[in-house]
Amino acid sequence: MLNVYSYANCGTCRKATKFLEANSIPHRIIPIRDQPPSKRELKRMLGTYQGNIRKLFNTSGMDYKSMNLKDKLPDMTAAEAITLLSQNGNLVKRPFVIGDDVAIVGFSEDGWRDAIG
Repeated sequence: MLNVYSYANCGTCRKATKFLEANSIPHRIIPIRDQPPSKRELKRMLGTYQGNIRKLFNTSGMDYKSMNLKDKLPDMTAAEAITLLSQNGNLVKRPFVIGDDVAIVGFSEDGWRDAIG
C-alpha cells in the first residue's frame, strides 16, 4: 500500500490520484498540510534523491518563498531541513509517495509508470 501525501486543491496531486485509481494501485491519501511526512519518511526520500534536500521542497509554494528558503536552504544541514519539512506540510513537494518499494515526489506519468507500475 502506498502512502500518498497530497493536497486536495493541488492539480498535480489530483492527476496522481487518477493515475493510481486508473491503474488499480492500492493507496491511502494523507492530507499533507494536516499530517506532513515523518522525519523517517523524509530521510528515506532524501536517500532516493541522493541527498539533494532541495528535491523535497515545494520551491514554488508561498511558504517556501515567504520564509526565504531559497537563500537559507544552502546553509541548512539535512537534519534542520528535515525537521522543517516534518513540521510544515506546505513546504513538502507533492505528491509525496512512499511505500515498501517506492519513494517518489512530484508527478510524471512516465516516471510513475516506471517506478510504480
